Amino acid sequence: MPLSRIAVGMPGEASQPEALRAALAEFISMLIFVFAGQGSGMAFSKITHDGSATPAGLISASLAHAFALIVAVSVGANISGGHVNPAVTFGALVGGHITLLRGILYWIAQLLGSVAACLLLKFATGGMEIAAFSLSAGVSSSNAVVFEIVMTFGLVYTVYATAVDPKKGNLGTIAPIAIGFIVGANILVGGAFEGASMNPAVSFGPAVVSWTWTNHWVYWLGPFIGAALAAIIYDTIFIGENNHEQLPTTDY
Repeated sequence: MPLSRIAVGMPGEASQPEALRAALAEFISMLIFVFAGQGSGMAFSKITHDGSATPAGLISASLAHAFALIVAVSVGANISGGHVNPAVTFGALVGGHITLLRGILYWIAQLLGSVAACLLLKFATGGMEIAAFSLSAGVSSSNAVVFEIVMTFGLVYTVYATAVDPKKGNLGTIAPIAIGFIVGANILVGGAFEGASMNPAVSFGPAVVSWTWTNHWVYWLGPFIGAALAAIIYDTIFIGENNHEQLPTTDY
């Protein structure tokens, strides 16, 4: 079982130069992703003079997040594995593809990258409001958790299939595109209901800068459950014990 492969890591691992470079790569990739994704929403608000949500706004958010994530994963892939998401890092941890100590280092870098992006956006836009993730009218927290579980399951399952599986072959070259596309598609599904985060760091930055924490736990619990389920299912059924030894322990 994947859970038996969870490793804490060696003492001092988190302070090694290679690990610190990987964390910096995660910070920069997250900054790129959140600046473009959150910024696209702010640009749409400015163009529409803070008008109500429209289908065009949802589509623009989907495209901005998809394109930015393709780039963010690509530029970090050879350094940190291009996780750009605490839930993806958690999925890699559950499958035994990253140690807990390195995972914590990644989580810190990812969260700081998101906060930095939101602070830069607030300054660059002259103090425009940074909107935190929230639930739409008629959507309960349990509804939102299910959305986040299913959407993040799809995301992390895609990560495993295109970037983790040792049998992926040339499919690995399109991993960033596939990952970006599934996030964009899921935003079209869940964006109108609860924001479609799939990424605790993406929700954390706006929450910190706007200091809005209502239902924030939804955007941690759902993605972590979805990521763990995807990791356990894919690693157990499709990778298996025989192939697992071929995998690195530092990236995906």
